[in-house]
Amino acid sequence: QVRLVESGGGLVQPGGSLRLSCVASRIKFSTYAMGWYRQAPGKQRELVSTITSSGSTNYADSVKGRFTISRDNAKNTVSLQMNSLKPEDTAVYYCNAHKMVLINPLDYWGQGTQVTVSS
Repeated sequence: QVRLVESGGGLVQPGGSLRLSCVASRIKFSTYAMGWYRQAPGKQRELVSTITSSGSTNYADSVKGRFTISRDNAKNTVSLQMNSLKPEDTAVYYCNAHKMVLINPLDYWGQGTQVTVSS
């Protein structure tokens, strides 16, 4: 059974930093694009950042210059370094593993980790 387990969430003051990590098991990690998504109360889940199997990255405009995604294929881990956090970054953050199998998308999700930015 595929598992994605997030960690690193918590309460932080505005301007602070957090580092989220996601460890994947029972998948061929290096062949998946990995991503972080978030969902704030009353809002739809939105993309935060992705990193392809070859290391190309993509960021939502709202986090560009503040967040950095990285992956360690040897440790089956994807991380999200979040700096200069704002109250509007408050959300549950989810790890995603994605690949295409022929024409069909294959997605796995973690259970989420809460990030709260508040003074």
